[in-house]
Amino acid sequence: MTLAAGAPSPTDAPPPPPGPGVTPPFAAPPTEGRTARVWLGLGVAGLATLLCCGAGGTALVGLVITQAESLNEQADTIVGDYFDALGTQRYSDAYKLLCNRLQRDESEAEFADRVSREPRVTSYQVGDVNLTDLTVPADVTYTSGQQAQLEITLAQDQGTGQFEVCGVAG
Repeated sequence: MTLAAGAPSPTDAPPPPPGPGVTPPFAAPPTEGRTARVWLGLGVAGLATLLCCGAGGTALVGLVITQAESLNEQADTIVGDYFDALGTQRYSDAYKLLCNRLQRDESEAEFADRVSREPRVTSYQVGDVNLTDLTVPADVTYTSGQQAQLEITLAQDQGTGQFEVCGVAG
């Protein structure tokens, strides 16, 4: 086999790399402390995530509790105003607290005539709102001294967002 002029000969090839025990031409990167830094970083990231999620979860629970208390307060006010108006024979005020469906079914005069013949409520205790069906239990005492447990159905007014009395069952 003949070689062309200027072509490298097989003897001009670089020598094979040195064997074991030879010092490399560059320094190897340090390895000590690398895993400790990775685990420290992961721990700090996990702690930050836990704090953020914990604070968010706490805020969500607080919001739900506050909302439930607000609905109970609003229901207590509406039902209380309704019973107070009936107890003091202010039937027009009680009629205004009824939902639109009940007001369509019965005129104000018919309502006043009907409730004036019923026993008057002298005291009442309103319970907590059942959010699944918007009902409120109420323990009432009539002028005769008789007691009853009523269930008041509420509805939300589309215009104002306030609760209205939409039924009384006992």
